[in-house]
Amino acid sequence: MERPPRRDPTAELFGELSEGTPGDRWRPAIDVFETEKTIVVRVELGGVRAQDVKVTVDGELLRIQGSRRALPADDAVRLHRMEIAFGRFERTIRIAIPFERDRVNATLEEGFLTVVLPKRQAVSRRIEVES
Repeated sequence: MERPPRRDPTAELFGELSEGTPGDRWRPAIDVFETEKTIVVRVELGGVRAQDVKVTVDGELLRIQGSRRALPADDAVRLHRMEIAFGRFERTIRIAIPFERDRVNATLEEGFLTVVLPKRQAVSRRIEVES
């Protein structure tokens, strides 16, 4: 007969906490998709200010770093649930499709960072065959 899972005795005191604790690094959710002319990376960054985000490109690697400041829990007497992560974050994505590194742009709007990487256009040329 299977035993029921053991209850965490501290859960009654503190409630269920997320896997991380406040102040740990956290990993924002990311979508990566391709259009006809671009690769788009969208990062969920609710509550993060533009000045607290750094986007860099190094070869094929796109690195997004920053931090989300903790909101004060004014007059909190007891914590019931704390799922919103804050503190430092970093995501590194390898972009295997050739893109124009000098034309990458990033915007933070309505809690989403959107990084647009224009695809490098394939250049075709005709090769003369010598005889």
